Amino acid sequence: MEREWDIVEVLRHSRHDWLNKLQLIKGNLDLNRMDRAKAVIDEIVIEAQHETKLSNLHMPLFASLLLKSNWVNPSFKLEYEVFQDTESTKIDDIMITSWTNSFFSCLNKAIEAFQENHLSITIEPQSDGVRFFFDFSGIILKRELIEECLSDQKKPLELEVKEFTENELSVEIFMPAL
Repeated sequence: MEREWDIVEVLRHSRHDWLNKLQLIKGNLDLNRMDRAKAVIDEIVIEAQHETKLSNLHMPLFASLLLKSNWVNPSFKLEYEVFQDTESTKIDDIMITSWTNSFFSCLNKAIEAFQENHLSITIEPQSDGVRFFFDFSGIILKRELIEECLSDQKKPLELEVKEFTENELSVEIFMPAL
């Protein structure tokens, strides 16, 4: 699908992210903004909890794609949330990763770079599969590219566009269990 990341690259990016977070906390403490420093810490804890849930979904390719997304997709900021069911359902990791990677590529080409572009992915494991909610907000310049990308549906992936404007895109995907 894409180039392999070696451990040194991953650690370098991760260390850079952590140093940015620590500087944000330190800066707020130096300015005596205790509430903001605590809020940053709370955000870090929530992010780490979602990383743990993502890693426990038994979708290593998909997890890897999301974990490194903000390092390789400069046109939008990705956030994700995982609603953990009691038992994680096994789905086709290669298919959902391939589709998501294509969607990211399409999105990078279709939106205005260097703007406040955000993509939020909510992952909801269910007993019969996993439901994914992709919610984008930002500036979409090339609607036809996204339409083309979304029209290329592969079975058994079930895709439904919930909303599509020049500033919003909401897509729901259901991936049945294997």
